[in-house]
Amino acid sequence: IMKIIILLILTKCGISGDKGDPGDQGDDGMKGEKGDKGDPGMDGANGANGLDGEAGDPGPRGDKGDPGMGDRGPPGMKGDRGPRGFKGARGENVVIKRSSFSVGLSPSKSFPPPGFPVKFDKIFYNGENHYDVNNGKFNCSIPGVYLFTYHVTVRNRPLRVALVVSGVNLILVKLISGDQVWLETLRDWNGIYASSEDDSTFSGFLLWHLNKIKQ
Repeated sequence: IMKIIILLILTKCGISGDKGDPGDQGDDGMKGEKGDKGDPGMDGANGANGLDGEAGDPGPRGDKGDPGMGDRGPPGMKGDRGPRGFKGARGENVVIKRSSFSVGLSPSKSFPPPGFPVKFDKIFYNGENHYDVNNGKFNCSIPGVYLFTYHVTVRNRPLRVALVVSGVNLILVKLISGDQVWLETLRDWNGIYASSEDDSTFSGFLLWHLNKIKQ
């Protein structure tokens, strides 16, 4: 038994030999056939929501579209009244322009000479002094539309009378600055009469002012 054990020990404790040379590389093997397609896998879990992207720049304005076909619809219901707006700035003061007169004929001026303005010398109103009592003419200082009226009493003589505007006979007149208006008898028909009981009057007043008026 002792001889066997010693022999085994000597066998395990022998000196290792040198490493051998590598062997030649073998030939490539043939590629195998493609395998069958596998079964689809299970659906994955939903991913988390992504962050909102930045707003893009507005695109160019498109062309105006053609009007739609069909009849126009009925008007909608009236909306509610909106809120009251802010108080506006104070406007400029407006100056009201006035021009008026009313005159009469005194008895001493009865039967005025024809072809000249009748000199109404009794002043009922001439606040703006636009009627000239010296020559019997109304002088227009404010361009606009005027109304003139007269009433005459006729006695003993025939009468022809005309309302004259700068030499032209008119009834309803549109005046410019510098125009003059008067009452005038014609030829020898000058039977205008006045007394303490009978009046002959001439009046006029501005209806409205015109900023610009064609001549």
